[in-house]
Amino acid sequence: MKSTDFLNQVVSVIIDRPLGSQHPQHGFLYTINYGYLPGVILPDGDGEPLDAYVLGVETPVTQFTGRCIAVIQRTDDCDDKLVIAPEGAAYTDEDIVALTAFQEQFFDSRVLRG
Repeated sequence: MKSTDFLNQVVSVIIDRPLGSQHPQHGFLYTINYGYLPGVILPDGDGEPLDAYVLGVETPVTQFTGRCIAVIQRTDDCDDKLVIAPEGAAYTDEDIVALTAFQEQFFDSRVLRG
């Protein structure tokens, strides 16, 4: 299984770092909801459940179900991130880069589409 297998799929995300929360170790602020897919651990990943950015939800939430519109692949780290959005929401690659920059600015990453 690869992170790109989730492209265009509807998935449910548990949000463990809601919009407005602070990273427990690095101190930066989460400007969007961020979480993981419970029970999904990729064989070539970091050993933790697959992470996901949730776009298009302007309030802190504890869970979200939406469509995977992209994958952020880190070329300097083995921790890909899914990009999840409400059904029918459209974001350009540039939008995704801007909305995830609060964390992705620290990595060399690229946006993959289906």
